[in-house]
Amino acid sequence: MEKNVFGETLVQCSIEPLTGFYRDGSCHTGADDPGRHLVCAIMTDEFLQFSKSKGNDLSSPMPQYRFAGLKAGDRWCLCVLRWIEAWNEGKAPLIMLEATNEKVVDFVSLNELVKYAWKNPEKQTSDEQD
Repeated sequence: MEKNVFGETLVQCSIEPLTGFYRDGSCHTGADDPGRHLVCAIMTDEFLQFSKSKGNDLSSPMPQYRFAGLKAGDRWCLCVLRWIEAWNEGKAPLIMLEATNEKVVDFVSLNELVKYAWKNPEKQTSDEQD
């Protein structure tokens, strides 16, 4: 069973839209995943434009692949090297760490990843919301 960056069970990234290299909703990886789809990222318009400018248009629908296109707020398993490229250019999206594969720490330190942690508003305590 694959783990997240905290060494815990990898939680689901997204079912709607359905993400993951294996289209199982999770950022699982294997030898047949050359892109290493490890990072559960929360899409932003800025990141989607950045990715499109690098030749990977994630926002346009591709009906032949049953892909409706992504929009800001969608969660998606990104290739770790694309996230690093965006990070280096100041355009990295936030990350759902519980759904990000532990193998990402082979590329980026956990300390750096935590700086991009997305906080689920449903899980915040009342103290955090004040």
